[in-house]
Amino acid sequence: MNPRIETLSEKKLIGKRIEMSIVDNKTFELWQSFMLRRKEIQNNKGTELYSMQQYNPSYFENFNPKATFEKWAAIEVTDFDAIPPKMEAFTLTSGNYAVFEHKGQDTAIFDSIFNTWLPNSGYLLDNRPHFELLGSKYNRSDSNSEEEIWIPIKTK
Repeated sequence: MNPRIETLSEKKLIGKRIEMSIVDNKTFELWQSFMLRRKEIQNNKGTELYSMQQYNPSYFENFNPKATFEKWAAIEVTDFDAIPPKMEAFTLTSGNYAVFEHKGQDTAIFDSIFNTWLPNSGYLLDNRPHFELLGSKYNRSDSNSEEEIWIPIKTK
């Protein structure tokens, strides 16, 4: 497990968000409602989708699967001039990320990232949004699906 380290430049996103927890997972509901209206977003910068999570600063200190966080389904846009009704704008600030290439549907990669790679790296988790970048090789129902997992980091 060798991620590439990237400095992300600021990105403008438009999408939908929902509060959820691991136990009360509403990912399907969120993405279903977003994808039904995705074409209403007129100023797309690309076709890649962002599955983004925003955690409170203490979320990972005492992990609790019932703790809530904010999850977004979004797409990058050129500007915030035309935000469809019942959608929101979000500015993803610049910063360093560890980027993991992931193939398949096994979620055990997150355990490996947080419990093996991160503690043994020269980095700490930074308090910025985490996200998965879902490109042309992503298909949630395909065992060969590919995505990138972006974990915010800072130097120890």
